[in-house]
Amino acid sequence: MSNFSQFMKRNKKVRGNTTYKATKSLVDESGIPLDWTVRPLSTRENEAIQDECMVDVPVTGKPNVYRPKLNTSKYIAKMICACVVEPNLYDKDLQDSYDVKTPDELLKEMIDDPGEYNDFATFVQNFNGFNTTMENKVEEAKN
Repeated sequence: MSNFSQFMKRNKKVRGNTTYKATKSLVDESGIPLDWTVRPLSTRENEAIQDECMVDVPVTGKPNVYRPKLNTSKYIAKMICACVVEPNLYDKDLQDSYDVKTPDELLKEMIDDPGEYNDFATFVQNFNGFNTTMENKVEEAKN
């Protein structure tokens, strides 16, 4: 029989931040890639991002009938932006230095190597408990 009090919030472990070297193109004085600080998302935050990235697509052969579909690349970019603490992707001066207007655009300018971007996306997804990346799920659904 379980002890109900063990489920109280005071007993819940708090997930902490971590660091990741997201790109080799941003380095310190010694040439070492800079650490990016990443925080975990809550389930509520993740659901809000998913909702923001849903689009209605028409159902073939059924006029005026739509089904929701997740815009995966938009979702991943927004999830990464929500998780990155440092550098502050929402900082106007940083955005201006790359001549962009949104955190999503800034992220893709700062990590402009597709392989590094994909590796960082995988890291952020794994850090947030997604053991299979969204890209893998999309590929699996296609096959």
